[in-house]
Amino acid sequence: MDIPFAAIVEEDAVKQDRQVDDIRFPLVYAPRVTASRLAAALDWLTANRLLLLEQLERHGVIVFRGFPIAGDEDFDAALSAFKLENFPYQSSLSNAIRRHRTERVFTANEAPPDIEIYLHHELAQTPVHPTRLFFYCEVAPETGGATPICRSDWLLARLRHRLPEFAVRCERLGVRYINIMPQGEDMESGQGRGWRATLGADNRIEAETRLKSLGYGWSWFDGGVLRACSPALPAVRTLPSGKSVFFNQLIAAWRGWSDRRNEAERSICFGDHSEIPDADMQVVAEIAEQITVDLQWQAGDLALVDNMQVMHGRRPYCGRRQVLASLAA
Repeated sequence: MDIPFAAIVEEDAVKQDRQVDDIRFPLVYAPRVTASRLAAALDWLTANRLLLLEQLERHGVIVFRGFPIAGDEDFDAALSAFKLENFPYQSSLSNAIRRHRTERVFTANEAPPDIEIYLHHELAQTPVHPTRLFFYCEVAPETGGATPICRSDWLLARLRHRLPEFAVRCERLGVRYINIMPQGEDMESGQGRGWRATLGADNRIEAETRLKSLGYGWSWFDGGVLRACSPALPAVRTLPSGKSVFFNQLIAAWRGWSDRRNEAERSICFGDHSEIPDADMQVVAEIAEQITVDLQWQAGDLALVDNMQVMHGRRPYCGRRQVLASLAA
């Protein structure tokens, strides 16, 4: 190999990085010299993919900085190096509006730049979710636009100490999510994907058939607006490693699911339909923010995220920002 790639955990690569039990969060990889050939980088990723996936399970996020990845096609090629099964956005139950670049690469979220997307596990508000996420920075933001990342196992440990009753109810009851969707897109909302695209349905009958198969409850409002309530979904999960994680979308929903149709505080409840206290959610959000790291993007950055362990979001920004994404099953 003509490029001596090596792991360099750079002190200034990610501001506010954290270390707990000798686990660096995130882990940063960079070549010792400026890389110029994509083929060499892809060979290195392919040769080391099993080791990288093992490290991902330990560190939660790996950032590849200084790799010669220039554009969506190069990003797609880098994805192929990991040999992970694609999790198609088109058939997911995501409410985020995204635009495809390739079959497996799409824009991260088309929500207006002044809208903050709060911490969440990707698609944890649905019965089916990806296990790993890839992000690629095509255009670095001029101001703001960082991707906050937070370890859910570290958060759960703090919640069990600070809010033991809340943590027990989350684990015992699970949670439900309520979302009111238009027929078509609402470009002013962070949750603006309409029910036709979300459910892959052309009409109400098809929508109700899909919802019923997934265990959702629903009702219809004037103008073809759909109110969907998820089945009770886990708020705490135990991973194959035995690690417990705060796997849900509670923070994102409680803080951010607000638009012309939705009120954030009414978008969540426990699995038995009982109310989740705002006071508890305020503490959850505060603790999560205390242990969150902001990933400040540089053009060309590639980030691999363990969706089962790490929540992510998006800070508001000004100017251009283009971050692409892909999901892996």
